[in-house]
Amino acid sequence: MNEQIAYHIPVLLKESIGGMNIQPGGTYVDVTFGGGGHSKEILSRLGKEGKLLGFDQDEDAEKNIVNDPRFIFVRSNFRYLHNFLRYHGINSVDAILADLGVSSHHFDDSERGFSFRFDGKLDMRMNKRAGITAAELLNTYDEERLASVFYLYGELKNSRRLAAIIVKSRTEKPFETIEDFLSIIKPLFGREKEKKEFAKVFQALRIEVNQEMEALKEMLLAATEALKPGGRLVVITYHSLEDRIVKNIMKTGNVEGKQDQDFFGNLNTPFKLVNNRVIVPNEEEIERNPRSRSAKLRIAEKK
Repeated sequence: MNEQIAYHIPVLLKESIGGMNIQPGGTYVDVTFGGGGHSKEILSRLGKEGKLLGFDQDEDAEKNIVNDPRFIFVRSNFRYLHNFLRYHGINSVDAILADLGVSSHHFDDSERGFSFRFDGKLDMRMNKRAGITAAELLNTYDEERLASVFYLYGELKNSRRLAAIIVKSRTEKPFETIEDFLSIIKPLFGREKEKKEFAKVFQALRIEVNQEMEALKEMLLAATEALKPGGRLVVITYHSLEDRIVKNIMKTGNVEGKQDQDFFGNLNTPFKLVNNRVIVPNEEEIERNPRSRSAKLRIAEKK
């Protein structure tokens, strides 16, 4: 199988790259390099003077680095966007692209612990060199904090019961593997809804392990500062939590969605929306790539 396809099929490729409004001599950032699908398309539209930075904290992404003098790979979390732009002497950029989905490559690698379909270690770290694993989280967070994680990031109605069972169980045997964990939480969910509920549980753990919401907020604020007037912010989201944050920053300039109005009642915001309605994949793309089903594309232009 082609390694590129196995790693990451770019979602809404044409729409997102089109939304970046690429100019041959511009400077661009792909903050979610992954399999390099979006980056390769950006490079194909750049001239000799163009420049592209690709961010990814996962060492697996380095296997997909593009050998091109116009390309700089940054092995780091995109929350440090501001620091690395400064490090590379870049004051402002023409467009920033973020595809916030977890690639099929991660879900299909049993060693990474992202999916409940395989047994393996409960890891879930995007950056295997840093941070705590999902197992460490389950074994150390107190009941209240666990319940909050499952409620906020998984939107699970039985988050308190789930947290209580985890805390009780780990006193007898600490969690190490996916199978350990599933055997304890299975009785909480009916068979017909089991997979859907497991997906929510694993999403919540992944978001907390990788501090995804905090990182997203920091990146979006840094992007707001880094973009030139007329520069584009192009973001693909996959669940309501991250989509709400992206929508807020594009509409109001802050992640909370607080509206600041001038004397005449006009909204003070650094952006104007390029697409008033969210862009979603068509049926053909969903059929070709099922992971695109929940994708939403938002595009805003810096004023």
